[in-house]
Amino acid sequence: MYRIDIMTLFPDTVGAVLHESILGRAVKKELLELNCWQIRDYTENKQKQVDDYPYGGGWGCVMMAQPLKSCLEAVCAASGERRRRVIYLSPQGPTFTQETARRLQRDYDQLVLVCGHYEGVDERFIEQCVDEELSLGDFVLTGGEIAAMAVADAVCRLVPGVLADEQCYIGESHWDGLLEYPQYTRPETWEGRSVPEVLLQGDHQKVERWRRREQIARTMRKRPDMFEKLRLTEKEDLKLLEEVRKAQGRAQMTEPVTYRPATEEDLPALLRITAEAQALLKKRGVDQWQDGYPNAAAFRFDMERGESFVVLHGEEIAGFFTLSTREEASYASITDGKWSSDRPYCVLHRAAVAARWRGTGLADRLIACVEERARALGLGCIRTDTHRKNKAMQRLLREHGFRYRGNVAVRVGEGHDNARQAYEKLLKK
Repeated sequence: MYRIDIMTLFPDTVGAVLHESILGRAVKKELLELNCWQIRDYTENKQKQVDDYPYGGGWGCVMMAQPLKSCLEAVCAASGERRRRVIYLSPQGPTFTQETARRLQRDYDQLVLVCGHYEGVDERFIEQCVDEELSLGDFVLTGGEIAAMAVADAVCRLVPGVLADEQCYIGESHWDGLLEYPQYTRPETWEGRSVPEVLLQGDHQKVERWRRREQIARTMRKRPDMFEKLRLTEKEDLKLLEEVRKAQGRAQMTEPVTYRPATEEDLPALLRITAEAQALLKKRGVDQWQDGYPNAAAFRFDMERGESFVVLHGEEIAGFFTLSTREEASYASITDGKWSSDRPYCVLHRAAVAARWRGTGLADRLIACVEERARALGLGCIRTDTHRKNKAMQRLLREHGFRYRGNVAVRVGEGHDNARQAYEKLLKK
């Protein structure tokens, strides 16, 4: 059983905190023993005095060595022979870290945490009785109790059995020099902010890869001091690091992503994003949107029917899509497969993300907006098509649960490839 003894002037307060929640349950299961000792009980005068004025003058008082030493002797007598470490919580000690917590849990089975107060403790007690000093950081507290509780909590949660599984802590911030990945819970969308799609798909391998990449990205962004010390050697980590560095120059999603019907005032933005998409497709050798389509007339046609939508990052138009409830004639002649359902469906047409938002996850949010709109229409089936060489769109669709159903031929300008791969998604009720 791992044992923590805290020497303090406020044992009731400290004890009440440590015996709650996870640590409290661990104490009841006899995995931990947590004791708080009142230093005043070990004074040698009737006034229970524990401090006095400092030699040489100065403000405040200093805790006397005798009550501290007597209290420590009582702790040691009560706990017997153990791998014991006496620690004084002090702003002069090295900073307490996760690695320190791991060392203290691994190398000892008892910690005695000494809480100073006032202007500190008599140096002679530190010299004679303390094994090491620890600090929470480069700041000063009114006493050592908060620091002692932090150390006790950080160490005790590493004791086997205190947490349900070691996975509860080995992926957390600082365990291996990285910060923890972002965490989300229900609902899927809150105030316009959605849970990353990868976390909703049930693909554990993709989830783990995403989480590891987020750990690297977060550490680089939030704690450059930690990142400088990081030494990644695994091949997959190095690959993820390269992805993170490439993404650094991209825009960052910091605002809710929403959508609304497109209007005539949005047309310049729609045409600009279309031109960016056309240039990218041409560069990739994809014969799609290379015949002057979609154009202003096509967008106006969609707007008149309430089928054209802009995707917004905050107030900025970051993408667009068309969602039509009209049956697509070319879909009736599907080859090399078939549609999985004869349910009423809507069709996703003309979707794109602005160049500066590529690779940021905004395309995932766009698909989420499409699905939200489909549900609002009372339709549980979405169909769409894309060029056989448009691998990026195919990958996006598959990642969001769309399934390849066969091939269709669409109307395009003369001399252009009209073959398309057809995809379908049945929305969960």
